[in-house]
Amino acid sequence: MPFPAEGQGGTRQRGKSPSVRSEMLVSTAWLAGHLNDPKTVVLHVARERRHYDEGHIPGARFVGWGEITATRNNVPNELAPVADLQKLFERLGIGDDARIVLYGDSAGLSAARAYFTLDYLGHGARATLLDGGLEKWKVERRAVSTDVVEPKPARFTPRVRVSAVTDFDVVRDLSWLATNVTAPSVVLIDARPVDEYTGAKPGDGIPRGGHIPGAANVFWMQNVVSKEKPVMRPAAELRRLYEATGVAPDRKVVTYCRTGGQASHAYFTAKYLGYDVVMYDGSFFEWSNTEGTS
Repeated sequence: MPFPAEGQGGTRQRGKSPSVRSEMLVSTAWLAGHLNDPKTVVLHVARERRHYDEGHIPGARFVGWGEITATRNNVPNELAPVADLQKLFERLGIGDDARIVLYGDSAGLSAARAYFTLDYLGHGARATLLDGGLEKWKVERRAVSTDVVEPKPARFTPRVRVSAVTDFDVVRDLSWLATNVTAPSVVLIDARPVDEYTGAKPGDGIPRGGHIPGAANVFWMQNVVSKEKPVMRPAAELRRLYEATGVAPDRKVVTYCRTGGQASHAYFTAKYLGYDVVMYDGSFFEWSNTEGTS
């Protein structure tokens, strides 16, 4: 993953805030008006099938969290192999010309993970999150269904974007830069709750609590109004939140969390705000379980 050359310090010239990528979100009203569009594919992403079976947006197709993630080198929730992801999306009937609308459980967290996966596969430009998710859809008394959709398979062509994800070795170098350089060209964002960031409650599978040196903390739930109302906060508010940590147009944003779930929402949000973002999929689980890290 390429990064800008690093200076020795001094004041960096901050550029104009990038434009919001408003096309990354669609409203419930928009979706209601496009449910019968043959190019629109709605995906209900959740950890458990029952979340879908209990009622979903009409025509939505189910994607399990475990179908888009895999355990690799004992690190959970890594990106699944490209070939497996291709087969999954082809089975779901997602063609290369589809408009993909994502929603799911956990206040949009699973949908954001699916967005990151599609973006990695080169299809992010055609994927959107449903703002407010199923929660908002139901509050508005829109129709829900328990019918199981059996889509016709379609051709899905992966165009892998290696620049969407980074690894331990790169993050170790970036951590040094973020800690030791006066004006680093990178900002590390830890998307976990503050008690995990500080190490007060390390979390499952974390032998050494704390965070990657140089990382700032923005808990991913701050991106939405609330768990019960998972509507994205206004872009101006989100921009202030992230820029307070040092995020800027001329700085690469690297998101991570415990195992890559919460970081997916931070990834989506940073990209939505127009920033140059990449995700450390191994996240703090890999970092904390690797010898020689602090």
